[in-house]
Amino acid sequence: MSNKVEVEVRAADVEAAIEEGLKKIGLSRSDVIIDVIDEGSRGLLGIGSRDAVVRLVGLSVTRPPRQPKAAPKPKTAVSPRKERKPKERKPAPPKKRVANDVVPDVIEADPEEKTVAFEMLETLLAKMNVTAVLDASVSEPDDMTGQKVHVFDVTGEDLGVLIGPRGETLNAIQYIMRLMVANQIEKRASFVIDVEGYRKRREQALTRLAERMAKKVVSRNRSVSLEPMPPHERRIIHMSLRSSDDVYTQSSGEGPRRKVQILPR
Repeated sequence: MSNKVEVEVRAADVEAAIEEGLKKIGLSRSDVIIDVIDEGSRGLLGIGSRDAVVRLVGLSVTRPPRQPKAAPKPKTAVSPRKERKPKERKPAPPKKRVANDVVPDVIEADPEEKTVAFEMLETLLAKMNVTAVLDASVSEPDDMTGQKVHVFDVTGEDLGVLIGPRGETLNAIQYIMRLMVANQIEKRASFVIDVEGYRKRREQALTRLAERMAKKVVSRNRSVSLEPMPPHERRIIHMSLRSSDDVYTQSSGEGPRRKVQILPR
């Protein structure tokens, strides 16, 4: 099972905070997601200055198993009895790897969450006078956490009203529904609501955007900042480029203005 490593560091500037954080957790830039919480400020003549704050989240990178030390050669004994050569310890077998990451234990989706969410979403669509078909499925395990989640697909005609500009209406519906379901089952709800495959298309578009911007960063050797995105979309960018040897990503800004930066290594 993987252990998530996370540390928050303050320093005079962002780069100093990142370096200090990497030393604390013993990882390299390619092994972490860098989240710039506050870029800090020098103030005016030293007045009103504040430190930069960054959060580093480890990607659960597997470390190679330590090789056992060679058994020392037995010294020549004075006694006529032969000394037994100590047995060498065999190294533990390496954990299964996928793209340099430990495969996490699979966590199944909550069946109670599915039942409650399905009924609430059906009721909501009826009250909105939306004629649609509602299907439920279970996602593949998350690459980092191993968590499976319920996915509710809404299909029908003229459902753009449920998506809204840039998916804002859909995100709002999902947020409210999660709160309502969590309140009833008395624990966190993490299901996903999709309409006419919008989220899948958006994920594919963001992945292509990340790859295209990464090439631009490499060719220009200069960082690029993407437009502000909600947390789940920023995560798609981070995950798309986490295995890149040429660039790394970090988030900066606050609230709805948080965005992803792609930087050259």
